[in-house]
Amino acid sequence: MAPSQTKIATSVLQRLLKEEASYHKEAESQKKRISDLEKQNNDQDENRDFKLKQEKRALEETKAIFPSLRERIANAREKLQAQLESTNDEAEIEQAKKVLAEAMEQQKGDPDSAHPSGDAPQ
Repeated sequence: MAPSQTKIATSVLQRLLKEEASYHKEAESQKKRISDLEKQNNDQDENRDFKLKQEKRALEETKAIFPSLRERIANAREKLQAQLESTNDEAEIEQAKKVLAEAMEQQKGDPDSAHPSGDAPQ
C-alpha cells in the first residue's frame, strides 16, 4: 500500500527541518573557521587571506539558502495542516502534530517563518 498524503507531507516537513538544522550547523562551523583564521598571524600562513575570503564567501552562500528554505518549510507546514483536516488515521495525525510542533519550536524567533495563519498548530 502506498503511503498516504499525510504521511508524505509529514516526511517532507521532517526532511526540510533536518536540512535547515544541517545548514545552521554548517554556518556555525564556518563562523568558527573564520574566527580561527582571523586570529592567525599572517606570518604563519601565506594563504590566510585567500582562505579567509573563501570561508566568508562560503558562509554568505550558506546564509543565502535560509530564506528559500524557510519558505519551503512554511509551505510544507501549510500543506501538512491541510492534510490533517482530511485524515482519519490517529497515528498519522499524532505524528503530524508532533512534526508541526517541532517545526514551530525550531523556527521560534524567526520572523520570516511565522505561521501563515498567525497562530500555532493545533
